[in-house]
Amino acid sequence: MSTNLRESVWDRNGVVQRMIGGTPLPRMVKVRQKLNDDVLEDIPGEIKKQINQQKIAGTIKPGMTVAVTCGSRGIANIALIIRETVAALKELGAKPFVFPAMGSHGGGTAEGQREMIEGFGVTEEYVGAPIKASMEVVQVATLEDGRPVYIDKYASEADGIVLVGRIKAHTAFRGPYESGMLKMMAIGVAKHQGAEACHSQGFRKMAENVVAYGMAILKNANILFGLSIIENAHDETNRIIALTPEEIPEEEPKLLKEAKEKMARIFFDNLDIMVVDEIGKNHSGDGMDPNITGSYCTEFASGPPRVEEYVVLNLSEATHGNCIGIGMANYTTTKVFDQADFDAGYPNALTARVAITVRMPMVLKTDRLAIQAAMYVRMGNGVDNPRVLRIRNSSHVDEIWISESMLDEAKKNPDIEILEEPKDMVFDAEGNLL
Repeated sequence: MSTNLRESVWDRNGVVQRMIGGTPLPRMVKVRQKLNDDVLEDIPGEIKKQINQQKIAGTIKPGMTVAVTCGSRGIANIALIIRETVAALKELGAKPFVFPAMGSHGGGTAEGQREMIEGFGVTEEYVGAPIKASMEVVQVATLEDGRPVYIDKYASEADGIVLVGRIKAHTAFRGPYESGMLKMMAIGVAKHQGAEACHSQGFRKMAENVVAYGMAILKNANILFGLSIIENAHDETNRIIALTPEEIPEEEPKLLKEAKEKMARIFFDNLDIMVVDEIGKNHSGDGMDPNITGSYCTEFASGPPRVEEYVVLNLSEATHGNCIGIGMANYTTTKVFDQADFDAGYPNALTARVAITVRMPMVLKTDRLAIQAAMYVRMGNGVDNPRVLRIRNSSHVDEIWISESMLDEAKKNPDIEILEEPKDMVFDAEGNLL
């Protein structure tokens, strides 16, 4: 933030402090939601088992070069999964390398994308294979309406491609294929140029375009197999399933249904205020997963909870300043503004044709003031005891905080455990929520 802008915000916050600094905050109750927690204990063993199936191992020939995808989402154990995939391919005689498959993420640059996956622990030293990052693409097909279909240049030069990705509900559209193997091909493997093409008609056509572009790549590029990941409600590895190119179109919709059944959710449908300690790309492509928070950025996806006001307090360290998702908040802090790297977030929003995700909400000097602003507005609109819920982030909603006004409802739900008595919110000397 520039000095002049910072000073103007702080001056304005001085006025705001006088206006709302005395706004009462509710006492909060820490509770635990009982969510799916089934974990895959032996990830290396399962990957080896899946890849050594004849239908999968038979696609690998000794000496062949194999391009292994690595996306930008915060997938649990991704470095370990990539490492063990590389190891299994090597055992079969292949020469694997890893390439970033994330469309326009990482600022839309090869350096940014390499830095992003290395931030996940996917380094050459750890995974035991070279990382080849480039934004160059090669056209491999043409859709019936004449639109070109691209894939990463390095991947196009390899003897085969292995897709590694998570099957999950998308945050901005609905369809039989959402986040998964087809989308990994249509937008990830196709890099920025392919992502632009797939997004060119907006999310109104995304379900249709993911299938069109994904199937074109599946038919015209040498896809060897896909390693599909399903996570539990705690964003931990639940299952890993290897699929042949022929199985991907048939099995992915079934895996998506399974993933949706296992994903996290919040057991309270109507909220006045949701306080989110941090958002970031490591938690969701939207900064905070609207499938959990209800903060959908398009009309093409919807679902509970219904929230009137969002307060976002921080960006995660792992998001590297990418503030995508902040636009869904109503209030935030100067910490977030200072951390924001618009060159990282804007390419995502522009590529997706959803500018709202990176707009800046009301900026308040402290966490306390940001929460008080939301309370002031709700109470000023006739809500005497606002229903307030606080989460650390959208990746971890097992232990959350609810306002005292929601306690009776929580006690009636067998899937909610009350952990503590109601307590006042605690802030440090700088006004940061503890």
